[in-house]
Amino acid sequence: MNILFLCTGNSCRSVLSEATFNHLAPPAWRAISAGSQPAGKLHPRAVALLQRKGISTEGYFSKSWNDLPVTPDIVITVCGSAAGETCPAYLAPVLRAHWSVDDPGHVVGTEEEIEAAFEETYRIIRARIEAFLALPAITKEALERIGC
Repeated sequence: MNILFLCTGNSCRSVLSEATFNHLAPPAWRAISAGSQPAGKLHPRAVALLQRKGISTEGYFSKSWNDLPVTPDIVITVCGSAAGETCPAYLAPVLRAHWSVDDPGHVVGTEEEIEAAFEETYRIIRARIEAFLALPAITKEALERIGC
């Protein structure tokens, strides 16, 4: 089973999702991430957070959805709506869901406030992935409920 976590820049939320999913999922399941307009680099705070959580970042990089090594079975967009962000639309015939997550990379404030935003984003993503992995059956409705 291949899961694609998709957003625009593929530098923060989708990479947090990919790495966290791969850390928690059974071996037969694999997550990848991509962006419709990749930033070309991972957000350093996202990488540092994953490393603090004991999650490997080896081999992860910002990439385009045009360069996927596999065809996904499930596509989960992780764009947020608070900033009026436009999510890319993956049109291939796959199971799709949207898990709105605001981008902590756009938070402005003190170091503590920015770090708190990254921690909250990770907490939301991890909880949703744990709920995904606990599903008795994977359906669009179940995946969408997780994202609410």
